[in-house]
Amino acid sequence: MTSKKTGISRRRFLDGGVAIGALMLGVRGASAQTAHNHGNMPSTLGLVPRQVPAAMDQPLVEPEVRRSVNGELRTNLRISYAYRDIGGVRLYVRSYEGGSPGPTLRMKPGETLRIRMTNDLPPNRDLMPMDISNPHQFNNTNFHFHGSHASPSGIADNVMRSMVPGQAYDIEIKLPKDHTRGTYWYHPHHHGSADVQMASGMVGAIIVEGDFEDVPEIVNARERVLVMTQVVYDSKGMIENFETLFPETATRFLAINGQRRPVITMRPGEVQRWRMLNAAYQDDMLVEMEKHELHPVAYDGIQLGSVEHFKQLLMGPGQRADVLVQAGAPGTYELRAAPYDQGHPSPTGPLARVVVAGEPMSMKLPASLPKPPLKTIKDSEITGKRTLTFSATAPEADAAGHWQEFGFFINGKKFDPNRIDERVKLGAVEEWTILNTHEHDDHAFHIHTNPFEVIKVNGKKLDTPQWRDTVLVASKGGSVVFRSRFLDYTGIFMMHCHMMNHEEMGMMATVEVYK
Repeated sequence: MTSKKTGISRRRFLDGGVAIGALMLGVRGASAQTAHNHGNMPSTLGLVPRQVPAAMDQPLVEPEVRRSVNGELRTNLRISYAYRDIGGVRLYVRSYEGGSPGPTLRMKPGETLRIRMTNDLPPNRDLMPMDISNPHQFNNTNFHFHGSHASPSGIADNVMRSMVPGQAYDIEIKLPKDHTRGTYWYHPHHHGSADVQMASGMVGAIIVEGDFEDVPEIVNARERVLVMTQVVYDSKGMIENFETLFPETATRFLAINGQRRPVITMRPGEVQRWRMLNAAYQDDMLVEMEKHELHPVAYDGIQLGSVEHFKQLLMGPGQRADVLVQAGAPGTYELRAAPYDQGHPSPTGPLARVVVAGEPMSMKLPASLPKPPLKTIKDSEITGKRTLTFSATAPEADAAGHWQEFGFFINGKKFDPNRIDERVKLGAVEEWTILNTHEHDDHAFHIHTNPFEVIKVNGKKLDTPQWRDTVLVASKGGSVVFRSRFLDYTGIFMMHCHMMNHEEMGMMATVEVYK
């Protein structure tokens, strides 16, 4: 990928202290069918003209909500092709339940998520390639509960499973009673097809309920789920080739909840809680709201110990931020993705219009927050250290290079599902350093099963360490140091770059926790 520099740089962003909570810590139509009337031939040729929704500026619609009952959330998820009208364009793409995003799942710690997943996509047209890191067999799938602290084995949060077309599968993920409460999400994770499926809109939010129950300023705030995505498609309104996704300029526009520039309404002085999820398949979003501040209270489903205050919030793909927004004077304000350099230009443009109108409301931001749920990891707890290097290769004329000329690696190796890359003994508490030697692109490090506490970014110690499950690592020698406890679950799970083009082309590795 090219190294064109556009917008604020990631280095300046970090060194300037803007939205450090986002880390590189959270600091890229069809009209109705008609026909000519020839003689007595019906003008519709037997087709029923369809109603085309307005391209933009419609009220924000939140996904369907499915809730747990009596200790379990039992539901079905069907995967199929579906038509999708967005931004004046008619797409035909893979989907959960015929929509994009899929339904929002709401449950509590200690409960069990039981899903009957039916893969109604057609059979794959291609065979398994010799190189498994060549994207392939786009209709195989599986299920990942991103950010969950749960078993990675069996029929739980096991991304080694392969769910082929024409079959149905059971998924059963039990959360521990002390699971952190907050905003999580689900998406496919089948190596070879996950990128195409996520870019199609196969994503959805999961809310683990119960955070901030003793903070009235948050309890009384209206809650909204904002699933942010990159919309991409080919000339036929589909995603059937990897070439559709790989160019840096592939994104056509940005969306929230499957809508292009929807309208969010607020009253003057009102405080709302926005559960923001960057479900983009590839790029960062530097989020800002015209003439307003953003006030994060949680990242990646883990509560903060104090309210933060930013003009801009950098969110890498896979990251979540629970943000309080207090409306100012009556008017219309743009929520947008500002220019940002992630080694190539992140996609920019409007996300939503926020219309502030009506009778004022007397609401306040919380002056303080409860103690965070996870204890900081002390030096005395550390039982081992290791370093992982993210790297990539590219052709000399990389702007014109075909995707097959690029390579993405962890410790010099492409992903191999038959190889165990890192073994960790159950009960270990470790400090990991992630280095990015890639000359052009940042990477979004994500590890399954166990959250981690970031203590250093680019060699600088954070004043307040921050718990995450996904963190951005700058190119050209950027680094992140974090600590993690491996206490509860054995099994094999993944670590990878959540810029899914990179993961699909090899930037993923296995971790085995053994007893």
